[in-house]
Amino acid sequence: MTGSATETVKRHLIDPAPRFRDQRHPVPAVFLDRDGVINEEVHYLSDVADLRLINGAADAIKRLNDASLPVIIVTNQSGVARGYISEDQLLEIHKALVAMLADKKASVQGIYYSPYHPDGKGDYRRNSTCRKPEPGMLLAASDEFAINLSDSILVGDRINDIRAGSAAGTRTIMVRTGHGTKEAILPEAQEADFIADDLAAAVDHILTDMG
Repeated sequence: MTGSATETVKRHLIDPAPRFRDQRHPVPAVFLDRDGVINEEVHYLSDVADLRLINGAADAIKRLNDASLPVIIVTNQSGVARGYISEDQLLEIHKALVAMLADKKASVQGIYYSPYHPDGKGDYRRNSTCRKPEPGMLLAASDEFAINLSDSILVGDRINDIRAGSAAGTRTIMVRTGHGTKEAILPEAQEADFIADDLAAAVDHILTDMG
């Protein structure tokens, strides 16, 4: 089964009335990968008890909030396709993540996720246009939130994150956390516009660049 440009993008906890949604005046946003960028990398995370924020990540997101920049998570979750986690379990993890951020006065405007994989099971077995490195999640968020992609930035810890951002027309930052501890030293990492030690350092760069 192959993906298509019209396939429905999966999403959780979308802000129903963001103050910035105005199709007449698109705004820049910051797209964040989840695992290895916001929370610690856990192989096929399926238990809320294993969810831990990376040091400084919540404060970094709060700084983006304080700068009135929309923050949107875009995450591949092939564990669903492989049968390691259900979409209901994934929702509980996302609820817990949002609560952890809220405890630190930080928030995200929505979470877009791809549960698909070419080697997945059943209906999840597909080459999805929403699975990074394809840009589908970013394009969907752009439509839903009136985002100017060319002025936006994606932060990720994998080459596929960077390629998704580039395909959508955003600038890109790779972090050296999560898979970035290994992928940031690969030649392909130079496809990113900037490489930062972690999300906090990435936000330093973003706020300087956008200021």
